[in-house]
Amino acid sequence: MDSELFSFAIYGTVIGLILLLYFRKQRSRQRVSVATLEESQEAGLLDPASLHPVININKCIGCASCISACPEMPAHQVLGLVRRKAVLVSPTECIGHGACKTACPVDAITLVFGTERRGVDIPYVKPNFETNIPGIFIAGELGGMGLIRNAIEQGRQAMESIVQKVGGARDSALDVVIVGAGPAGIAASLAAKQHKLNFVTLEQDSLGGTVAKYPRQKLVMTSPATLPLVGKMKFTETRKETLLAYWEKVVEITNLQISYQERLESINKNGGSFDVVTSQNRYSARVVLLAIGRGGTPRKLGVPGEELSSVTYRLIDPERYRNQKVLVVGGGDSALESALMISEQPGTTVTLSYRSQAFSRAKKKNRLKIEIAGHEGRIQILLESNVKSIGEDHVVIEQKGQLLQVPNDAVIISAGGILPTGFLKELGIEVETKYGTV
Repeated sequence: MDSELFSFAIYGTVIGLILLLYFRKQRSRQRVSVATLEESQEAGLLDPASLHPVININKCIGCASCISACPEMPAHQVLGLVRRKAVLVSPTECIGHGACKTACPVDAITLVFGTERRGVDIPYVKPNFETNIPGIFIAGELGGMGLIRNAIEQGRQAMESIVQKVGGARDSALDVVIVGAGPAGIAASLAAKQHKLNFVTLEQDSLGGTVAKYPRQKLVMTSPATLPLVGKMKFTETRKETLLAYWEKVVEITNLQISYQERLESINKNGGSFDVVTSQNRYSARVVLLAIGRGGTPRKLGVPGEELSSVTYRLIDPERYRNQKVLVVGGGDSALESALMISEQPGTTVTLSYRSQAFSRAKKKNRLKIEIAGHEGRIQILLESNVKSIGEDHVVIEQKGQLLQVPNDAVIISAGGILPTGFLKELGIEVETKYGTV
């Protein structure tokens, strides 16, 4: 009898310790989640860019399955537990994987576009990816589908629909102009090549589209996908660099021709085809597939010298700026993070110019890092300032009525992008604004 009581006591102690550790872990998780949510609220970063989860707190049982399933963890805590309920604590970090909805055992998650406060413009497309303008198709991120696997599948399916539309007829016009060489554009181009269509693929920047603009080593793909002519991409967790290298190899082995640095300027209907005008050429095509990102064209400053080769609109490799004098323009997270990364390179001199009085659009952790870097003299911070001109070896910046001439070797403008919504409406494509709806 005594041995049985002793055994029960041991078991009870072990169970008690397990429960104690569990509740301690839960409390620790909640503290982190609350702090992350407060940071997002303080910075005003409450509007997801695309598809995102809405959690029904009446159904949520606080099991944290959605948190564990989120592919952005642990680099970014997108979801967290607050008062034992799942909450979107970093809305702007959510990129629409949708794994949280699949993982929820009680179906408490709905995936939606936009919020009640801020709408998201989504172009209308039919099940075959054709818009209300016959002959113009949309696939991928522009249609609200940011997940790479789904964008690839949309690109392939859209091209299958285009093959049916163009049929076997051939004339002097191209069968299709594909605009964009991101996930959807790559898949569509390979499908067009597979079906022996007469096509061109245009990309205003570089291979990978939006993926190429992600920070270094970002986890970008978590599920396998299938590419025409190539087969299954057997990736489970893939970083930006690995995926871009894979796509470069695909382009090489399939001899896929992509016209880089060619920006779309206009599309006009001309009888039974479209006149597609770019920054370099003019094409006649029976069909146009828009596989462009939602980030749009980088917003420019419109100042003399901005056309110089030393001016770029995103940071790719901080190491290239070693021993250089660099100006970063902007006040969001991408601008602050770029300035910080460049300042860590040997021999760099970094100036950060922003038009407002404070970096209110950036996350608290980035604002604190910038403040420390400013105090330590690693970054010269010019608030309430505007770039007036860019020269070969200097920039002119106006700050509070005074003109400053700052020595300079390179400029990174991180002022956001011009969304393609206006362009779509000019074409006559119907665009619906989603306010927290599917």
